Amino acid sequence: MSKAESNRLCVGVDLHKTQFTVCALDEGGEYLLGKRYQTTEEGYEDFINEMHSQEENGYSIELAVETTSNARFFKNRMEKEGFVVKVVNTNRFKVITMSTKKTDANDAATLAYYLVKEMLPEAHLCSQTSEEIRRLLKTRSVLVQSMVKIKNQIHGMMLGYGIETKAAQFQSKKKRQELINDLADHNYSDFTASSLKVMLKILDDLTEEVKEIEKHLGEIVEQNDDVELLMTVPGIGINTATTIAAYTEDLERFEGNYKKFAAYVGIVPSVHNSNESIHYGRITKHGPQELRTAFVQAAMGMIRLTKVTSEWRLIKEYQRRKEDKGSGRAIIALARKISRIVFVMLSKRERFNPDLMRCDDILQQTA
Repeated sequence: MSKAESNRLCVGVDLHKTQFTVCALDEGGEYLLGKRYQTTEEGYEDFINEMHSQEENGYSIELAVETTSNARFFKNRMEKEGFVVKVVNTNRFKVITMSTKKTDANDAATLAYYLVKEMLPEAHLCSQTSEEIRRLLKTRSVLVQSMVKIKNQIHGMMLGYGIETKAAQFQSKKKRQELINDLADHNYSDFTASSLKVMLKILDDLTEEVKEIEKHLGEIVEQNDDVELLMTVPGIGINTATTIAAYTEDLERFEGNYKKFAAYVGIVPSVHNSNESIHYGRITKHGPQELRTAFVQAAMGMIRLTKVTSEWRLIKEYQRRKEDKGSGRAIIALARKISRIVFVMLSKRERFNPDLMRCDDILQQTA
């Protein structure tokens, strides 16, 4: 039986795209290993064999790696070998980013040191399905942004020939063809017509790609109970519901505390406390941008449904705040209230109840 039996071997891993550097310390902080590996199958195998050899010496392997684009792959690969892997929340662990001597070896050593002390803040990794949904949503967002840029370019081009265009003219292939026909009565060059045709063709292609992604997303979340619950909220459609669901799984990690959830979303105001004065600033924006955007879209959707929501306390408060603080702050405040309602709905597995929106004690009932 080895003298090191049952000891922890704490390994810090500074993971990059093409390579990773490791530093291994025992429980006493003694340096046992420092090496660099390639992020190839051969490199991973060399590292895994080294760790298994340390297991034969009686060590239990614990790895710490920061959140990177390939951290999930690394975690899954190492857990298959029976190693414990902790993914570190970089937003809550600033020691590395603030280091005055930042090298891969030093970063790995820092991770190993704090792993020994059990002082590393762990990041939450979503399920594989949620990650796939998030990637699809981001792809859709990129395509939609490209469509907006092309539409703006067309607006500017047509205006240069005295033709004022509106968003509705991009809604179908027929209406887009009418834009080309509109140039017939104006003094345009062949280059202009060719440019317009190319941009409209790209717009058609992007539109089809977005539809294909939305179809795929619909198939993935067809049996998703969270999406079904979220779509009972007026103003929340399939895309917004899918986004919120993808970023809010495992609500148990917030322990029923809305403040923790709001901090995760990044939709709470920053607080600056000095002596006896307390100043509340802009929202922290610490959480996923896509989730905050989804709640803002939910707020704007609710505002537009005036036939349904005009008498709700939420909307009346929004209107008062809009007059006093402006539209931007009012929308953020409404989005924050909607996030609270959503948190309660998903936690209690309850559908949206419009009757509560007319009660003066709505916020107490959703506490």
